[in-house]
Amino acid sequence: MNKQDTRAPETPATRFLRQHGIAFSTHLYEYEEHGGTAGSARELNVSEHAVIKTLVMEDEHAQPLIVLMHGDRKVSTKELAREIPCKHVETCKPETANRHTGFLVGGTSPFGTRKQMPVYMERTILDLPLIYINGGRRGFLVGLHSHDLLRLLQPKLVHVAN
Repeated sequence: MNKQDTRAPETPATRFLRQHGIAFSTHLYEYEEHGGTAGSARELNVSEHAVIKTLVMEDEHAQPLIVLMHGDRKVSTKELAREIPCKHVETCKPETANRHTGFLVGGTSPFGTRKQMPVYMERTILDLPLIYINGGRRGFLVGLHSHDLLRLLQPKLVHVAN
């Protein structure tokens, strides 16, 4: 069901992208519970490496942060803590992530979040000309140029992929 859809939802993420003049494509797919990036990549017929996960984590002081990672990689929280630097980083509970972002887990976008948070991005994402990232709703990705992430989010580039 890979399609550029004119019926794509309007979300805080898509409003954010439009406000900043970013060109993006919309891709609706059949969301599957616990399908993750493998499911969305399969549905859209794209490489899972080009599907970028938006992970909401927190440091030892429960301060939230966003990590952008390739769909086929995991985040080394130990390495991330070293690079930030802080003592400890862990994934937020779903209800905590929802509260910080305003998005349901599975539909979390780094754009248009409820709360401003520091963003850390795996540096190899910039090697991809086009990425697919959540558009702010389950079953909805947006396609955009990876370098637009730099301008929009001003992330700190890290090397924390496993």
